[in-house]
Amino acid sequence: MTGTIPSLDAPGIADNVEAMANYADSHSVVRISAKRFSESPWSRHYADDQTVFGVYGGRLYPLSLGAHPVADYWHLRTKVALFDVPEKPIEISGPDTEAFLNSLLTRDVTKVPAGKARYALACDHRGRILMDGVVIKWAKDRFWYVLADGDFLGWMRAQAAHFDVEVRDPDVWVLQIQGPLSLDVLNAACDDQSPEPLAYFAARGALMGGQEVLITRTGWTGELGFEIYAGPDIDHDTLWSHLMQRGAAHDLRCLSLECMGIRRIEAGILDNGTDMDPGLTPYDVGLGAFVDLAKESFLGREALAAGDTGNRLTGIVGPRAPRPGESLLVDAREVARVRAGAWSPTLGSGIGYALFLGPPSDENPLVSAIDGSVFTPHTLPFLDPEKRLARGLPLD
Repeated sequence: MTGTIPSLDAPGIADNVEAMANYADSHSVVRISAKRFSESPWSRHYADDQTVFGVYGGRLYPLSLGAHPVADYWHLRTKVALFDVPEKPIEISGPDTEAFLNSLLTRDVTKVPAGKARYALACDHRGRILMDGVVIKWAKDRFWYVLADGDFLGWMRAQAAHFDVEVRDPDVWVLQIQGPLSLDVLNAACDDQSPEPLAYFAARGALMGGQEVLITRTGWTGELGFEIYAGPDIDHDTLWSHLMQRGAAHDLRCLSLECMGIRRIEAGILDNGTDMDPGLTPYDVGLGAFVDLAKESFLGREALAAGDTGNRLTGIVGPRAPRPGESLLVDAREVARVRAGAWSPTLGSGIGYALFLGPPSDENPLVSAIDGSVFTPHTLPFLDPEKRLARGLPLD
């Protein structure tokens, strides 16, 4: 890790308050409404009248718990944090599971070993992004596709009509434990106290507090971490208490997604529905590496093979947090719009994503139409391009 921990009133820190307010506006922040959205089985352990919830994939998640996001950010970066996240696994099982997923996703799932997870995209017939998520192979005839934001279950079932598969919602809820001490918490939380090493992007079962859960070495922070998948038969309160008790020695804290939002931008992680949408192809947002045109057929393949493969999404760096939706100009002409922004405490600057309206050029700087702030294009990610932190390796 580079940089020093600034005081909370350091220049630029207040930008994250404004940035998170803009993020909240774009993510439909609400108070709890169980009539319309699914409430986490763990929310009773942290929710109070200061909690602000967002809606993601039909599930509520804690966007803010009232703490300062930068203080939480440094706890994530230096210790370990627990996040109640709204990811939603969909289970696909049956004899045609691999064939079905290969027809739906842009990557070849037959190359995914059992007990491994991989990032995967789904497109429509035009090659435009419908969903992104993590595909987990439990067995040849049983996979999970862990969804990002958006309604995708109905689409999957419609596409499965000619395959011998079952597509169902297994009613699984997810916790992420992230930060440099996360694997210490994993060792402490597993009942045998000495589980076999969990490799990067590996997936397996574990016994925690006498309950069987599934875990993956994945996350949404760019930090070392893992995720816990708890099914409907789990006593969620007991699992939560077990994790907090076993993690206390490592200062495990439940944090909101405010600090995760900062960290995921630093790590170059994209958010479906915010940074990418059904108007864009994987190539438009720099995800062409996850399109396997060597596959014989998948939805959107012909359009992707014939279309433009240029990347229109860039990182930007400036004196403040970029504001989602603001126009960026060159010579008073709009050339790009901001998709996401935050103030990076580690880098000491505003960072974000901007999407060029056409083919990007070498023209810079980019000038904000709001206040004249100057932003400079930057390759993604902003921090740790080799993903050393997530692999458990020192950054420097």
